[in-house]
Formats: sequence, structure tokens, C-alpha cells
Amino acid sequence: MPSPKEIVNTMMAADLFSQWLGITVLETGLGNCKIKLTVRKEMINGFGIAHGGITYCLSDSALAFASNSHGPQAVSIETSISHTAKVLVGDVLIAEAKELSRSKKIGFYEVTIKNQDDKIVSLFKGTVYITEKNW
Repeated sequence: MPSPKEIVNTMMAADLFSQWLGITVLETGLGNCKIKLTVRKEMINGFGIAHGGITYCLSDSALAFASNSHGPQAVSIETSISHTAKVLVGDVLIAEAKELSRSKKIGFYEVTIKNQDDKIVSLFKGTVYITEKNW
């Protein structure tokens, strides 16, 4: 079975959206992952702050990498996010996904995103369905 790092590298190589976002993988392990991106001007909404989809997508990628790290392919079935602070152009965001619970078919995860000042900017929860297909 491939290692968590090998799985995440395989996923990232095919994940054109995460590549477009500019995501860099910092750490991977069984059930966890830490990734980052830098907010660019084209990620800003009409209020002059980062579109909420940016932190959502960063969280979703962290969830995918963490939940697939065990080997079986996992897909999200429910997610939610709370935006707790504004995000601006140039902010460096680090998302850390942690596995809370995992059974044979369902996994629960939380993703915390902090900025370069170590301030929490969003909190994300995700539930995944674990398939029978392996990486």
C-alpha cells in the first residue's frame, strides 16, 4: 500500500484546481494533512476581501488529502465552514486537517485555517464516505 505522502502526491498531480489555487503540501500523515496557499488578487470579492470559496476550497483539499491518506479512496458527503476573520490579498493561509473519527465506511474531520499571524480565519467540518477502491 502506498504511503500517505505517495497518495497525496498522486492526488495533487491530478488535481488541477488545487494546483491553480497554488496549494503547497507541507505535511501528510495517516488521517492528517497541512497545506498552504497565498491569497492572490484574483481571489478577492467585491468587498475587497478573499472570496469565501477560497478558504472553503483550501479546506476541502485538506479534507481530501487527510481522508484519503489511509489508502481507500474517500469522498466528501457533507461539509460546513465558518468564516471567523477576513482574509486579504497577500495573506498566507495554512490549513490543518485532523481526523476526529473513522470507521470502515465513514470518517469525520476538522480543518482549521490560520493566517501568517497564527490567527484562525475559518473552521471547517467534513464527513467522508470511504469506498472499497484503493489508491
